[in-house]
Amino acid sequence: MPPEEAVSLALPGAGSRLSLVVHGDRDRCISRQLRERGIWEPFETALVRAALLPGGVFVDVGANLGYFTVLAADGVGAEGRVYAFEPDPDNARLLRANVRRNGFDARVAVVEAGLAATDSTGQLFLSPDNLGDHQLFAAGEARRQVPVRLLHGADYLATRVTRMDMLKVDTQGFEYEVMLGLLPLLRTLPAPPRILIELTPLSLRQAGSSGRRLVELLAGLGQPLWIVDHIEHVLAPTSAAELARWCDNVDGCAGDAGFMNILVGPSPL
Repeated sequence: MPPEEAVSLALPGAGSRLSLVVHGDRDRCISRQLRERGIWEPFETALVRAALLPGGVFVDVGANLGYFTVLAADGVGAEGRVYAFEPDPDNARLLRANVRRNGFDARVAVVEAGLAATDSTGQLFLSPDNLGDHQLFAAGEARRQVPVRLLHGADYLATRVTRMDMLKVDTQGFEYEVMLGLLPLLRTLPAPPRILIELTPLSLRQAGSSGRRLVELLAGLGQPLWIVDHIEHVLAPTSAAELARWCDNVDGCAGDAGFMNILVGPSPL
């Protein structure tokens, strides 16, 4: 399939009016699922769609080719705003193309950068066959590298947003650094955003942090915690202690790459 060909999204209640340009056959993950099914992570998709209303603000950290960016831009409408951060130049090109093809340029700011705890530069280690699995750290594999820009999230967004309805963070192990940089802003907002975030203890540890540290940082926001059960399509209530113990157990098994998505904040369903 040529990389410039687009697929229509098959979203419940949205018809086929949204479409995305996808990666070519080299990508075995997100683009393959979109070609075959027209949808990615159906339950997470439902959560994002339920959480956003016209006029809302969505921040997408690790936007990849723009699946959740486009969903969010559709949900927040012409009066809303989406900030999409993607450090990989090839992914950012597709991200911009997908925002444009759906007519969302006026409501989406595409930022070709990653978020971190400080403004800096970094190296992005590229996966050859899962183009959503690029990493901002070396994990011992032989991967091609590209230099990327990193931004302190709170500093960048402080003059741009006065509210944040939902924050999605999927950065392949760099989530602790992202959240550390965003916390000063989140603590000043009139209401905390819902946060949809990946929790992968192995990748977090490889990046120099840990699952426990990320859980404890998120728990400091004082919001409900949920495990996103994408098999049963339910939100399972949990606690910081339970999540931290799970992270410790995963860390205790060498090479265990177990992961889950968690939601911080009230259930939108």
